[in-house]
Amino acid sequence: MKRTKRSLLGMLIAAVSIAALLASASCGKTDAPPGGSETPNGGQEVGGEVNVYNWGEYIDESIFADFEAVTGIRVNYTTFQTNEEMYAAMKLGGTNYDLIIPSDYMIGRMISEGMLEKLDLENIPNISLISSERLTPAYDPTGEYSVPYMWGTVGLIYNSSMIEGELTSWSALFDPEYSGQILMFDNPRDAFGIALKYLGYSLNTTSETELREAYELLAQQKPILQAYVMDKIFDKLEGGEAAIGPYYAGDYLTMRENNPDLRFVLPGEGSNVFTDAMCIPKGAANKENAEKFINFMTSTDVSAANMDMTGYASPNDEAAEIYGEELDEDGYAAMFPPDDVLARCEPFLNLPEETLSLYDSLWVELKS
Repeated sequence: MKRTKRSLLGMLIAAVSIAALLASASCGKTDAPPGGSETPNGGQEVGGEVNVYNWGEYIDESIFADFEAVTGIRVNYTTFQTNEEMYAAMKLGGTNYDLIIPSDYMIGRMISEGMLEKLDLENIPNISLISSERLTPAYDPTGEYSVPYMWGTVGLIYNSSMIEGELTSWSALFDPEYSGQILMFDNPRDAFGIALKYLGYSLNTTSETELREAYELLAQQKPILQAYVMDKIFDKLEGGEAAIGPYYAGDYLTMRENNPDLRFVLPGEGSNVFTDAMCIPKGAANKENAEKFINFMTSTDVSAANMDMTGYASPNDEAAEIYGEELDEDGYAAMFPPDDVLARCEPFLNLPEETLSLYDSLWVELKS
Protein backbone atom coordinates (compact mmCIF):
# COMPACT_ATOMS: atom_id res chain seq x y z
CA MET A 1 0.00 0.00 0.00
CA LYS A 2 1.06 3.60 -0.53
CA ARG A 3 -0.89 5.73 1.92
CA THR A 4 1.00 8.96 2.56
CA LYS A 5 -1.05 10.15 5.50
CA ARG A 6 -3.44 8.88 8.12
CA SER A 7 -6.98 10.08 8.34
CA LEU A 8 -8.00 11.93 11.49
CA LEU A 9 -9.65 8.75 12.75
CA GLY A 10 -6.45 6.77 12.26
CA MET A 11 -4.34 9.34 14.08
CA LEU A 12 -6.76 9.49 16.98
CA ILE A 13 -6.90 5.69 17.22
CA ALA A 14 -3.14 5.45 17.28
CA ALA A 15 -2.70 8.27 19.78
CA VAL A 16 -5.25 6.88 22.23
CA SER A 17 -4.03 3.32 21.82
CA ILE A 18 -0.33 4.03 22.25
CA ALA A 19 -0.89 6.35 25.20
CA ALA A 20 -2.81 3.60 26.95
CA LEU A 21 -0.20 1.01 26.08
CA LEU A 22 2.66 3.17 27.32
CA ALA A 23 0.82 3.81 30.56
CA SER A 24 0.37 0.10 30.99
CA ALA A 25 4.03 -0.59 30.28
CA SER A 26 5.21 1.95 32.85
CA CYS A 27 2.74 1.14 35.60
CA GLY A 28 2.15 -2.57 35.25
CA LYS A 29 -0.93 -4.05 33.65
CA THR A 30 -3.94 -1.73 33.87
CA ASP A 31 -7.31 -1.64 32.18
CA ALA A 32 -7.36 -2.66 28.54
CA PRO A 33 -7.01 0.17 25.99
CA PRO A 34 -10.07 1.42 24.13
CA GLY A 35 -11.62 -1.10 21.75
CA GLY A 36 -11.20 -4.08 24.05
CA SER A 37 -7.53 -4.75 23.27
CA GLU A 38 -5.35 -6.52 25.76
CA THR A 39 -2.08 -4.86 26.67
CA PRO A 40 0.60 -6.17 24.31
CA ASN A 41 3.25 -7.92 26.38
CA GLY A 42 1.38 -7.58 29.67
CA GLY A 43 3.19 -4.34 30.44
CA GLN A 44 6.61 -6.01 30.66
CA GLU A 45 9.45 -4.73 28.48
CA VAL A 46 11.36 -7.49 26.72
CA GLY A 47 14.04 -5.81 24.57
CA GLY A 48 15.99 -7.37 21.71
CA GLU A 49 14.73 -7.41 18.14
CA VAL A 50 12.25 -8.99 15.76
CA ASN A 51 12.91 -9.41 12.04
CA VAL A 52 9.72 -9.00 10.00
CA TYR A 53 9.27 -10.03 6.33
CA ASN A 54 6.08 -8.69 4.73
CA TRP A 55 4.51 -7.62 1.46
CA GLY A 56 5.57 -4.20 0.17
CA GLU A 57 3.38 -1.25 1.15
CA TYR A 58 1.35 -3.40 3.54
CA ILE A 59 1.80 -1.98 7.02
CA ASP A 60 1.81 1.31 8.87
CA GLU A 61 5.54 1.51 9.57
CA SER A 62 5.04 4.19 12.25
CA ILE A 63 3.63 1.36 14.38
CA PHE A 64 7.16 -0.02 14.73
CA ALA A 65 8.19 2.88 16.96
CA ASP A 66 5.03 2.40 19.00
CA PHE A 67 5.83 -1.29 19.47
CA GLU A 68 9.40 -0.56 20.50
CA ALA A 69 8.21 2.12 22.94
CA VAL A 70 5.94 -0.44 24.63
CA THR A 71 8.20 -3.49 24.58
CA GLY A 72 11.76 -2.33 23.97
CA ILE A 73 11.86 -4.71 20.98
CA ARG A 74 13.38 -3.20 17.81
CA VAL A 75 11.66 -4.05 14.51
CA ASN A 76 13.85 -4.81 11.49
CA TYR A 77 11.64 -4.73 8.42
CA THR A 78 12.09 -6.24 4.93
CA THR A 79 9.56 -6.61 2.11
CA PHE A 80 8.73 -8.97 -0.75
CA GLN A 81 6.41 -8.61 -3.75
CA THR A 82 5.01 -12.12 -4.18
CA ASN A 83 4.41 -15.25 -2.14
CA GLU A 84 6.72 -17.11 -4.50
CA GLU A 85 9.54 -14.64 -3.89
CA MET A 86 9.09 -15.03 -0.13
CA TYR A 87 8.99 -18.83 -0.39
CA ALA A 88 12.16 -18.94 -2.47
CA ALA A 89 13.95 -16.71 0.04
CA MET A 90 12.92 -18.98 2.90
CA LYS A 91 13.99 -22.08 0.99
CA LEU A 92 17.37 -20.49 0.37
CA GLY A 93 17.95 -20.15 4.10
CA GLY A 94 15.83 -17.24 5.22
CA THR A 95 16.38 -18.08 8.87
CA ASN A 96 17.14 -14.44 9.68
CA TYR A 97 13.38 -13.76 9.69
CA ASP A 98 11.33 -14.14 12.86
CA LEU A 99 7.92 -13.22 11.40
CA ILE A 100 6.56 -13.61 7.88
CA ILE A 101 3.15 -12.66 6.44
CA PRO A 102 2.32 -14.99 3.53
CA SER A 103 -1.05 -15.67 1.93
CA ASP A 104 -3.33 -18.58 2.70
CA TYR A 105 -2.25 -21.09 0.05
CA MET A 106 1.44 -20.46 0.71
CA ILE A 107 0.91 -20.95 4.45
CA GLY A 108 -0.66 -24.32 3.67
CA ARG A 109 2.35 -25.26 1.57
CA MET A 110 4.84 -24.17 4.21
CA ILE A 111 3.00 -26.10 6.94
CA SER A 112 3.06 -29.23 4.79
CA GLU A 113 6.80 -28.82 4.23
CA GLY A 114 7.58 -28.27 7.93
CA MET A 115 8.72 -24.67 7.41
CA LEU A 116 6.72 -23.03 10.22
CA GLU A 117 6.83 -23.08 14.02
CA LYS A 118 3.78 -23.79 16.13
CA LEU A 119 2.71 -20.65 17.99
CA ASP A 120 2.62 -20.31 21.75
CA LEU A 121 -0.83 -18.77 22.06
CA GLU A 122 -0.18 -17.80 25.71
CA ASN A 123 2.00 -15.05 24.27
CA ILE A 124 -0.84 -13.92 21.97
CA PRO A 125 -3.85 -13.23 24.23
CA ASN A 126 -5.28 -10.78 21.70
CA ILE A 127 -6.10 -13.74 19.48
CA SER A 128 -9.41 -13.72 21.39
CA LEU A 129 -10.26 -10.56 19.42
CA ILE A 130 -10.04 -12.32 16.05
CA SER A 131 -13.28 -13.45 14.45
CA SER A 132 -13.67 -17.10 15.46
CA GLU A 133 -14.57 -18.19 11.92
CA ARG A 134 -11.10 -17.10 10.75
CA LEU A 135 -9.06 -18.95 13.38
CA THR A 136 -9.18 -22.45 11.86
CA PRO A 137 -9.08 -21.89 8.09
CA ALA A 138 -8.53 -24.57 5.46
CA TYR A 139 -4.86 -23.64 5.10
CA ASP A 140 -4.26 -24.02 8.86
CA PRO A 141 -7.13 -26.20 10.13
CA THR A 142 -5.79 -26.53 13.68
CA GLY A 143 -4.94 -22.82 13.98
CA GLU A 144 -1.53 -23.67 15.41
CA TYR A 145 0.72 -21.99 12.85
CA SER A 146 -0.83 -18.65 11.92
CA VAL A 147 -2.81 -15.64 13.12
CA PRO A 148 -4.84 -13.77 10.46
CA TYR A 149 -3.45 -10.35 9.56
CA MET A 150 -5.69 -8.91 6.81
CA TRP A 151 -8.16 -10.19 4.25
CA GLY A 152 -9.55 -8.94 0.97
CA THR A 153 -10.42 -9.68 -2.63
CA VAL A 154 -8.89 -9.36 -6.08
CA GLY A 155 -10.80 -7.26 -8.58
CA LEU A 156 -10.57 -5.23 -11.73
CA ILE A 157 -9.38 -1.61 -11.42
CA TYR A 158 -9.99 0.68 -14.38
CA ASN A 159 -9.82 4.36 -15.28
CA SER A 160 -13.33 5.60 -16.06
CA SER A 161 -11.92 8.57 -17.98
CA MET A 162 -10.06 6.22 -20.35
CA ILE A 163 -12.62 3.42 -20.70
CA GLU A 164 -16.18 4.03 -21.83
CA GLY A 165 -18.94 2.39 -19.79
CA GLU A 166 -18.75 0.07 -16.81
CA LEU A 167 -16.65 -3.06 -16.78
CA THR A 168 -18.15 -6.18 -15.21
CA SER A 169 -16.10 -9.09 -16.59
CA TRP A 170 -12.52 -10.37 -16.71
CA SER A 171 -12.98 -10.33 -20.49
CA ALA A 172 -11.74 -6.73 -20.52
CA LEU A 173 -8.24 -7.98 -19.76
CA PHE A 174 -8.25 -10.05 -22.94
CA ASP A 175 -9.93 -7.49 -25.22
CA PRO A 176 -7.75 -6.16 -28.09
CA GLU A 177 -9.74 -2.92 -27.90
CA TYR A 178 -7.61 -2.00 -24.87
CA SER A 179 -4.31 -3.14 -26.39
CA GLY A 180 -1.32 -1.41 -24.82
CA GLN A 181 -3.41 -0.17 -21.88
CA ILE A 182 -3.73 -3.47 -19.96
CA LEU A 183 -1.68 -4.50 -16.94
CA MET A 184 -1.46 -8.06 -15.60
CA PHE A 185 -0.26 -9.67 -12.37
CA ASP A 186 3.41 -10.59 -12.39
CA ASN A 187 2.91 -13.78 -10.40
CA PRO A 188 1.60 -17.14 -11.60
CA ARG A 189 -1.11 -17.93 -9.07
CA ASP A 190 -3.00 -14.65 -9.54
CA ALA A 191 -2.52 -14.51 -13.32
CA PHE A 192 -3.61 -18.11 -13.86
CA GLY A 193 -6.40 -17.64 -11.32
CA ILE A 194 -7.95 -14.85 -13.38
CA ALA A 195 -7.70 -16.89 -16.58
CA LEU A 196 -9.22 -19.92 -14.87
CA LYS A 197 -12.14 -17.92 -13.47
CA TYR A 198 -12.81 -16.32 -16.86
CA LEU A 199 -12.90 -19.80 -18.41
CA GLY A 200 -15.32 -21.02 -15.76
CA TYR A 201 -12.88 -23.19 -13.82
CA SER A 202 -11.90 -23.31 -10.15
CA LEU A 203 -8.89 -21.36 -8.92
CA ASN A 204 -7.71 -24.62 -7.38
CA THR A 205 -8.06 -26.95 -10.34
CA THR A 206 -5.49 -29.71 -10.68
CA SER A 207 -6.57 -30.52 -14.23
CA GLU A 208 -3.63 -30.24 -16.63
CA THR A 209 -6.09 -29.69 -19.49
CA GLU A 210 -7.69 -26.71 -17.74
CA LEU A 211 -4.34 -25.22 -16.73
CA ARG A 212 -3.02 -25.50 -20.27
CA GLU A 213 -6.20 -23.84 -21.55
CA ALA A 214 -5.57 -21.01 -19.10
CA TYR A 215 -1.99 -20.81 -20.35
CA GLU A 216 -3.18 -20.46 -23.95
CA LEU A 217 -5.48 -17.60 -22.92
CA LEU A 218 -2.62 -15.83 -21.13
CA ALA A 219 -0.34 -16.40 -24.12
CA GLN A 220 -2.96 -14.79 -26.39
CA GLN A 221 -3.18 -11.88 -23.96
CA LYS A 222 0.57 -11.25 -23.82
CA PRO A 223 0.88 -9.22 -27.07
CA ILE A 224 -1.81 -6.74 -25.98
CA LEU A 225 -0.35 -6.16 -22.51
CA GLN A 226 1.48 -3.02 -21.54
CA ALA A 227 3.29 -4.83 -18.72
CA TYR A 228 3.27 -7.53 -16.05
CA VAL A 229 3.36 -5.68 -12.73
CA MET A 230 3.10 -5.89 -8.99
CA ASP A 231 3.66 -2.69 -6.97
CA LYS A 232 4.37 -0.71 -10.17
CA ILE A 233 0.64 -0.83 -10.84
CA PHE A 234 0.21 2.08 -8.41
CA ASP A 235 2.14 4.58 -10.52
CA LYS A 236 0.75 3.29 -13.80
CA LEU A 237 -2.93 3.44 -12.82
CA GLU A 238 -2.72 6.52 -10.63
CA GLY A 239 -0.80 8.42 -13.31
CA GLY A 240 -2.99 7.37 -16.23
CA GLU A 241 -0.18 5.45 -17.92
CA ALA A 242 -2.48 2.43 -18.21
CA ALA A 243 -6.25 2.09 -18.24
CA ILE A 244 -6.96 -1.25 -16.63
CA GLY A 245 -5.43 -3.94 -14.43
CA PRO A 246 -6.30 -6.52 -11.79
CA TYR A 247 -5.22 -5.93 -8.21
CA TYR A 248 -6.20 -6.09 -4.57
CA ALA A 249 -9.17 -4.16 -3.21
CA GLY A 250 -7.20 -2.50 -0.43
CA ASP A 251 -4.72 -1.10 -2.93
CA TYR A 252 -7.59 0.29 -4.97
CA LEU A 253 -8.63 2.36 -1.93
CA THR A 254 -5.15 3.86 -1.90
CA MET A 255 -5.08 4.49 -5.66
CA ARG A 256 -8.41 6.29 -5.74
CA GLU A 257 -7.08 8.85 -3.25
CA ASN A 258 -4.63 9.93 -5.94
CA ASN A 259 -6.89 9.35 -8.96
CA PRO A 260 -10.65 9.66 -8.32
CA ASP A 261 -11.38 8.42 -11.87
CA LEU A 262 -10.43 4.89 -10.87
CA ARG A 263 -13.16 2.29 -10.33
CA PHE A 264 -13.15 -1.20 -8.78
CA VAL A 265 -15.32 -4.19 -9.64
CA LEU A 266 -15.41 -7.85 -8.66
CA PRO A 267 -16.14 -9.49 -12.04
CA GLY A 268 -19.23 -11.59 -12.50
CA GLU A 269 -17.19 -14.74 -13.17
CA GLY A 270 -15.90 -14.60 -9.60
CA SER A 271 -12.49 -13.98 -8.09
CA ASN A 272 -10.10 -14.72 -5.25
CA VAL A 273 -10.83 -13.91 -1.61
CA PHE A 274 -7.59 -14.10 0.32
CA THR A 275 -6.26 -14.03 3.85
CA ASP A 276 -2.72 -13.05 4.75
CA ALA A 277 -1.56 -14.27 8.13
CA MET A 278 1.34 -13.84 10.55
CA CYS A 279 3.58 -16.89 10.93
CA ILE A 280 6.93 -17.75 12.48
CA PRO A 281 9.50 -19.59 10.33
CA LYS A 282 11.08 -22.79 11.60
CA GLY A 283 14.18 -22.03 13.65
CA ALA A 284 13.39 -18.32 14.17
CA ALA A 285 15.92 -16.83 16.60
CA ASN A 286 13.43 -14.48 18.27
CA LYS A 287 10.25 -16.54 18.42
CA GLU A 288 8.87 -15.03 21.63
CA ASN A 289 9.49 -11.50 20.36
CA ALA A 290 7.66 -12.43 17.17
CA GLU A 291 4.70 -13.60 19.24
CA LYS A 292 4.73 -10.30 21.12
CA PHE A 293 4.64 -8.51 17.77
CA ILE A 294 1.71 -10.64 16.59
CA ASN A 295 -0.13 -9.80 19.81
CA PHE A 296 0.51 -6.08 19.35
CA MET A 297 -0.64 -6.11 15.72
CA THR A 298 -3.81 -8.01 16.65
CA SER A 299 -5.01 -5.53 19.28
CA THR A 300 -8.13 -3.61 18.31
CA ASP A 301 -6.71 -0.11 18.24
CA VAL A 302 -3.50 -0.98 16.42
CA SER A 303 -5.49 -3.08 13.95
CA ALA A 304 -7.82 -0.15 13.23
CA ALA A 305 -4.91 2.26 12.75
CA ASN A 306 -3.25 -0.25 10.43
CA MET A 307 -6.48 -0.64 8.44
CA ASP A 308 -6.53 3.11 7.98
CA MET A 309 -3.05 3.03 6.47
CA THR A 310 -3.36 -0.10 4.33
CA GLY A 311 -6.99 -0.12 3.19
CA TYR A 312 -7.41 -3.82 4.00
CA ALA A 313 -9.97 -5.48 6.25
CA SER A 314 -8.86 -6.65 9.68
CA PRO A 315 -10.07 -10.01 11.03
CA ASN A 316 -10.54 -8.17 14.33
CA ASP A 317 -14.28 -7.44 14.16
CA GLU A 318 -14.08 -4.51 16.60
CA ALA A 319 -11.40 -2.83 14.47
CA ALA A 320 -13.39 -3.46 11.29
CA GLU A 321 -16.46 -1.84 12.84
CA ILE A 322 -14.47 1.19 14.00
CA TYR A 323 -12.87 1.79 10.63
CA GLY A 324 -15.89 0.88 8.55
CA GLU A 325 -17.75 3.89 9.91
CA GLU A 326 -15.27 6.18 8.08
CA LEU A 327 -15.72 4.70 4.60
CA ASP A 328 -18.01 5.99 1.86
CA GLU A 329 -20.32 3.55 0.06
CA ASP A 330 -17.82 2.68 -2.67
CA GLY A 331 -14.97 2.21 -0.21
CA TYR A 332 -17.07 0.04 2.09
CA ALA A 333 -18.15 -2.20 -0.79
CA ALA A 334 -14.52 -2.68 -1.84
CA MET A 335 -13.23 -3.44 1.66
CA PHE A 336 -16.26 -5.42 2.87
CA PRO A 337 -18.00 -7.00 -0.15
CA PRO A 338 -21.57 -8.18 0.49
CA ASP A 339 -22.23 -11.88 0.96
CA ASP A 340 -23.67 -12.40 -2.52
CA VAL A 341 -20.45 -11.05 -4.05
CA LEU A 342 -18.22 -13.09 -1.76
CA ALA A 343 -20.20 -16.17 -2.75
CA ARG A 344 -18.66 -15.85 -6.23
CA CYS A 345 -15.16 -15.86 -4.77
CA GLU A 346 -12.93 -18.67 -3.53
CA PRO A 347 -9.61 -18.81 -1.66
CA PHE A 348 -6.45 -20.22 -3.15
CA LEU A 349 -5.53 -23.58 -1.65
CA ASN A 350 -2.20 -25.37 -1.55
CA LEU A 351 -1.91 -27.66 -4.58
CA PRO A 352 -0.23 -31.03 -5.17
CA GLU A 353 3.46 -30.92 -6.03
CA GLU A 354 2.91 -32.04 -9.62
CA THR A 355 0.42 -29.19 -10.16
CA LEU A 356 2.82 -26.65 -8.65
CA SER A 357 5.57 -27.93 -10.96
CA LEU A 358 3.23 -27.48 -13.93
CA TYR A 359 2.47 -23.92 -12.79
CA ASP A 360 6.20 -23.18 -12.64
CA SER A 361 6.97 -24.56 -16.08
CA LEU A 362 4.00 -22.85 -17.73
CA TRP A 363 4.85 -19.52 -16.09
CA VAL A 364 8.48 -19.69 -17.23
CA GLU A 365 7.31 -20.52 -20.74
CA LEU A 366 4.81 -17.64 -20.70
CA LYS A 367 7.35 -15.08 -19.53
CA SER A 368 10.17 -16.20 -21.85
